[in-house]
Amino acid sequence: MKKIIYFLTLVLISSFSFGFYQKSISEEIGNKIIGYSVLVLVFIYLPIFIYNGWKNKSIEDYMLSNDKLKKMRGKSLESKK
Repeated sequence: MKKIIYFLTLVLISSFSFGFYQKSISEEIGNKIIGYSVLVLVFIYLPIFIYNGWKNKSIEDYMLSNDKLKKMRGKSLESKK
């Protein structure tokens, strides 16, 4: 998975660079290349990147529940003493 992300990163950076280069020569073609690069970035790269970051993690660790609030309040009261 990391190899795919690394490969897509290189492809996107090079396509953006090529798009801006082409924009100086032919604005219409350059804008199309940049636009397609943005579409690939948003609809392919970002979901893969987010999935890779969240896999094997429990969403419960990042949610604020009553138990965690009580635990946090207990720690804050102990630190004031």
